[in-house]
Amino acid sequence: MQSQGDLSEVRFQLRLQQFFGNKWDSLNDRQKTYAKKIWGILTYKWRWQIAMNVPYLAIFLLDRTVPAVHRFDMALLANVTSKFPMPAFISSLMRFG
Repeated sequence: MQSQGDLSEVRFQLRLQQFFGNKWDSLNDRQKTYAKKIWGILTYKWRWQIAMNVPYLAIFLLDRTVPAVHRFDMALLANVTSKFPMPAFISSLMRFG
């Protein structure tokens, strides 16, 4: 049994599809051509962005399944922060300290 919220969501999606369908039908051929070109550019950029983020997704998944992937050497981290106090530097830029 569906709740009232699910039904209203389905109705909203149908109304949205009808609205954009009517708008699309009201465009002339030249406007449709331009809209398709713009949509192609946008989706190309989205696909490119997804492709660029795949390595980060792989690292995230490896981090979730193999905890040793990102095990930090705390002594090395302390040595780096002692030579360049980044937290103090950032806080001074933000006027916190």
